[in-house]
Amino acid sequence: MKFTKMNGLGNDFIIICQDEEPDIDVTLVQQMCDRHFGIGADGVVYVLPSVVADAQMKIMNADGSEPEQCGNAIRCVARFLYERMEMKKTSIVIETKAGLQAIQMRLDSERVTAVRVDMGEPTLHGANIPTRSNEERVVDYPLQCEGKEYRITAVSMGNPHAVLFVEDALHYPIEAVGAKLEHHPFFPNKSNIEFISIKKHDEIDMRVWERGVGQTWACGSGACAAVVAGVLNERTARKVTVHLKGGDLLIEWDRESNHVFMEGPAQFVFDGDWLL
Repeated sequence: MKFTKMNGLGNDFIIICQDEEPDIDVTLVQQMCDRHFGIGADGVVYVLPSVVADAQMKIMNADGSEPEQCGNAIRCVARFLYERMEMKKTSIVIETKAGLQAIQMRLDSERVTAVRVDMGEPTLHGANIPTRSNEERVVDYPLQCEGKEYRITAVSMGNPHAVLFVEDALHYPIEAVGAKLEHHPFFPNKSNIEFISIKKHDEIDMRVWERGVGQTWACGSGACAAVVAGVLNERTARKVTVHLKGGDLLIEWDRESNHVFMEGPAQFVFDGDWLL
């Protein structure tokens, strides 16, 4: 089985192109993503035909679970389609479990240097994120966990996120806190957990604990959720540079359309064959 290893700011994926819907083998996904005995990745991404878009992507996390959305993966898929599948269009639409997403390619001599993704409108109603709250907005919510209180803002970008403002995101114990909050009963489908600290009104540091994966170097949908949370808490502008462990993303929550736009790079790592 041929594959391409790619990453978006260090959030890495095994890209597999198929002509039909795959018969997902969870054990195989886990083996391929294993960093000691497999290829090593945060997830496997299947690139498939679509009857409603230019292509479809199906994502499986390293633990074998299926997320609705992944901002870093969709940038990788966009570059893969343009440079490897000869889909020579600078504007495409990709079908995801979270819906259709419009993509703009930034080019330099037929090489994709950056990808801008319309991530759609954020979902803010508590029950629709989903959370156990039925409030219109879950902003600065006091979440109790093991005797401590964490102030969270919940946002869905097609997948659930909980954003925490902390003094120093770069040195916060996210391994311990993220693992606990991901599985908190407040989140019926579990949640991605973002830890952010404000550097300037248009600049933040962020670290992420991804649902079904653990700490990753970047999370595109999480960066979008972080900026939405920053605006809702009146802490940031609507256009923000998000500094992640693997690099920077430019996120804009457009006031007129209410859509969130994400722009960042996608990189090829290597090609290979997985012997079944």
